[in-house]
Amino acid sequence: MNNTDPINARPLCDQLLTRREALIRVGGWLGGSMIGSSVLLSGCATLDSRPAAELFSNSHIDYMDEIAETILPATSTPGAKAAEVGAFMAVMVADIYTADEQAIFRAGLDTVDAECRRETGGGFIQATPEQRLVLLERLDREQFDYMQARAPDSPVHYFRMIKELTLQGFYTSEIGYKQAMRYIETPGAFEPCVPYEVGDRAWASHA
Repeated sequence: MNNTDPINARPLCDQLLTRREALIRVGGWLGGSMIGSSVLLSGCATLDSRPAAELFSNSHIDYMDEIAETILPATSTPGAKAAEVGAFMAVMVADIYTADEQAIFRAGLDTVDAECRRETGGGFIQATPEQRLVLLERLDREQFDYMQARAPDSPVHYFRMIKELTLQGFYTSEIGYKQAMRYIETPGAFEPCVPYEVGDRAWASHA
């Protein structure tokens, strides 16, 4: 991964700073192809998108919470469901994704449930945590292989979108910043060198 900090490489619109920073950083974690980041990084563009409530019902949000929780489950800290990642996904898809990307994402949610029914005989909500994990691990391998081989103008795999939004939603939430990572409000004293023990949580960048 390129260690150059992209945040300081271009001017940012103040009203979109936090969301843009998150998109750039998560895009870096996932190999630089964050969906929707090109729209935000190209300027303060206005998207022709429908409100989240028109795209997703409460049951959709509950379903996305369960998918996200399987990707980032609660351990010694709360997981994606506690961080309300499902609601975050709904807003981001409605506000940031193009109409084509929205269609891929929505169809992808249906595919996850259909694949779960094919493998277990029941929908994702009814599946056990173990069944959910086996399914999502398979889909993650499939999206990785697809993304490695896809042509530049081919659509992004739907599970790549789901995984990206899960990571972005969790690690830019208060739970992600203050519990999964260590966070100190800035400005503060500059500490160029601090003690580190193996297993310590990463420091959260300032939001």
